[in-house]
Amino acid sequence: MRKMIGLLAAVALVAGTSAAGAQAGRFYDPVTKQWESYGPGTGSGRSPIEREMVSYSGTYAPGTIVVDTKERRLYHVREGGRAMKYGVGVGKEGMQWSGVHKVTRKAEWPGWTPPPQMRARERAKGRILPAHMVGGINNPLGARAMYIGSTIYRIHGTNQPWTIGSAVSSGCIRLANEDVEHLYENVDIGATVVVKR
Repeated sequence: MRKMIGLLAAVALVAGTSAAGAQAGRFYDPVTKQWESYGPGTGSGRSPIEREMVSYSGTYAPGTIVVDTKERRLYHVREGGRAMKYGVGVGKEGMQWSGVHKVTRKAEWPGWTPPPQMRARERAKGRILPAHMVGGINNPLGARAMYIGSTIYRIHGTNQPWTIGSAVSSGCIRLANEDVEHLYENVDIGATVVVKR
């Protein structure tokens, strides 16, 4: 009986993962100035854009997170004129925003409670979102989340890593799980978050 339950759980997991990953396409990367493919089979669960330590000049203090939505990159400012640069997914056209806030909460494998306006928007398209989804590998928030001020937005992981580098979200900033785990370990609650358009 235990084997049967385990087998059914594995089948459900694979089916859920396949359904979550059914989207594929191409996006224009403004940094490399090239068209990139994304979708199932184009990656191993890692970001299609490698994180890297880069030179970074600016007025932001070490520890600041700077998101450039046009570039689709997140910079975590470090000491000595350096920053760790990550590829990110950003808000779709009409859902992008800008501002300065703080990281007010951090969570590992967070649960997802879609905001009422998102549920209404998706319902109008014929898609019913859950009132709440527990954390796990099929959860759209991925492995980690950093909550931004009193906004409805988060910096979070994703179960669709091939979407990194695209304008795909409802305003949240998404990273591949491997990258969001790396960022999460290096960010403190109270860190400044600057989102630029």
